[in-house]
Amino acid sequence: MPSLKDLRNRIASVKATQKITKAMQMVAAAKLRRAQEAAEAARPYSDRLASVIANISTAAEGDAPPLMAGTGKEDRHLLVVFTSDRGLAGGFNAQIARLAREHIRRLESEGRTVKLMTVGRKGYDILRRDHGAKIVDRVELRDVKQVGFANAEEIAEKVIERYAAGEFDVATIFFSEFKNVITQVPTARRVIPAVAAEGTGERKPEAQQPEGANYVYEYEPEPAEILADLAPRNVKVQVLRALLENAASEQGARMSAMDSATRNAGEMISRLTISYNRQRQAQITTELIEIIAGAEAL
Repeated sequence: MPSLKDLRNRIASVKATQKITKAMQMVAAAKLRRAQEAAEAARPYSDRLASVIANISTAAEGDAPPLMAGTGKEDRHLLVVFTSDRGLAGGFNAQIARLAREHIRRLESEGRTVKLMTVGRKGYDILRRDHGAKIVDRVELRDVKQVGFANAEEIAEKVIERYAAGEFDVATIFFSEFKNVITQVPTARRVIPAVAAEGTGERKPEAQQPEGANYVYEYEPEPAEILADLAPRNVKVQVLRALLENAASEQGARMSAMDSATRNAGEMISRLTISYNRQRQAQITTELIEIIAGAEAL
């Protein structure tokens, strides 16, 4: 049984830890609002750009750039895994890595070749244990206070350069889509070759089509030239969205994890305090009994 001094030291240690987790929770809550606003603001632009590219590619009549048309094969895959550079965020990083591992197992079972690119130190640390030989590049954003388009552009250009060099046929990004403070959904999205936006390939009934839905558009310059400019931009925008979604998800996960840690620390302090009081009371009772016994002996 620990002594009273050991219990006092442990209570003081847990209280110090509780102060740290409470402070981290408040910091995460302060950062979450800005990160959430940035992620939500990027979604309409990202979705609309993907929709526009899908519509223009239809008019291109097969004359699409390589980033849109692909290589015609799906033998070699590049998985770009976005995680955080810092921990203490609950299962945020582990969930993204788990989705990437499942994707790797599925592709390898089909006889595909898999290469990895990690964005964030935690993803590299997790995946290098089992798939270190597959990692061809890594990016860390530890010193970046707020991610922006410049960071996304740098990452996207690395991916595009590897595609132009013929290192892979398909590129898929893995990130956590922010829903709310409690829920972050690990997501896989193919960026090379680009896929049609959801719903762009479905034709609505005549009664449900908006006015002007049958308009025929003429593009200037030619659709192929427009796509040649928009396709790299689309990759950069999708990477930017992944970074912003991850930033919001990381703060939400950290806020929830630190809140749970703070409450758990409070419960532990209560249990230790009860144990300390009981042991102290038992010690006082023993001392009183010894005093009484000594007095009666006289």
